[in-house]
Amino acid sequence: MFRYKPTLGERLKEAVRPTPVKRRLNQTIHRLQVQMRRLETKTYQLQSRDKTLYQRCVSAVQAKNTTQASMYASECAEIRKMVLITLRSQMALERVHLRLETVRDFGEIAYAMSSVGAVLGKVRNDLQNLMPDISTELAEVNDTLQSVVLEVGQATEQTFDFNVPTEESEAILKEAATLAEQRMRERFPEMPKIPTAEPGSSLP
Repeated sequence: MFRYKPTLGERLKEAVRPTPVKRRLNQTIHRLQVQMRRLETKTYQLQSRDKTLYQRCVSAVQAKNTTQASMYASECAEIRKMVLITLRSQMALERVHLRLETVRDFGEIAYAMSSVGAVLGKVRNDLQNLMPDISTELAEVNDTLQSVVLEVGQATEQTFDFNVPTEESEAILKEAATLAEQRMRERFPEMPKIPTAEPGSSLP
C-alpha cells in the first residue's frame, strides 16, 4: 500500500541519466519517514490491544479466576514483545534518518554512511515476520543507498563498507534497544501478580 513504485518513465530516465545523489537521498529519506510513521501506527495499535487485555487480566485476578488471568497475561506478554521490536526499529531508523540528512546536507559520506547498512539490515531482519512489507521496503532502501555509496566511491576513488557491522552500528543498535526498553516502562504498567491456582479450581 505504501511501497514506492517508480513509473516506467522514471525507470527509463534513471537508466539513461542517473538521478543526482542529493535527489536520490531526498527520495530515500522520504521513504524512511513513511516506514517510521507506519511503525508508529502499529505500535499504538498494539498498545491499545494491550490496554484492553491488561484490564481484563486485572479483572480476572480480582475475580480470582487464575486461568483467565494467566491467559490474558500471556497475550499481553506476546504483544509487548512485538511492541519492543517496533519501538526498537523506530529508534534505529530515526538514527539512520539523521545520518542520511547529514549526508545530504554536508556530504560526509564516509562518516555518516559507515553504519547505515548494518543498522538497516538488523531492523529489516527484526521486522521480517512481524511486518514483512516494511522489511521489503527497507531492503529496497538499502539497495538504493548501497548504489549511492558505490557511485560516490567510484567518483572519488574511495571504498566504503556499507553493510559490514561496525562499532558505531553496534552502538546505534544498543542505544535504540535501551531507548525502546525505557519507552516500554513508561507506556506499559507492570502485570499484576497472578496467584497460583489451587488444585481442583475451575472457571466460574
